[in-house]
Amino acid sequence: MTDFDWHSGQITKETAVTSTYRNTQNVRRFLVDACGPDFKFDRGFMAWIKDGKAKTMGEVALEWQRRYKSQ
Repeated sequence: MTDFDWHSGQITKETAVTSTYRNTQNVRRFLVDACGPDFKFDRGFMAWIKDGKAKTMGEVALEWQRRYKSQ
């Protein structure tokens, strides 16, 4: 299996977060589309993304919404 290109690969809700995950502009665009214009990264959320547990980008978007949409 080749590493996913976080800079230019097509990110979908099914895209697995891999050990090569990076917070790129491509990821930011996906999450703004999925979560809305208020999306932003913070240290705690970035640490959760990279915690080594299996997750998809759809689950990443849902977690951001769970954490921040009610604020």
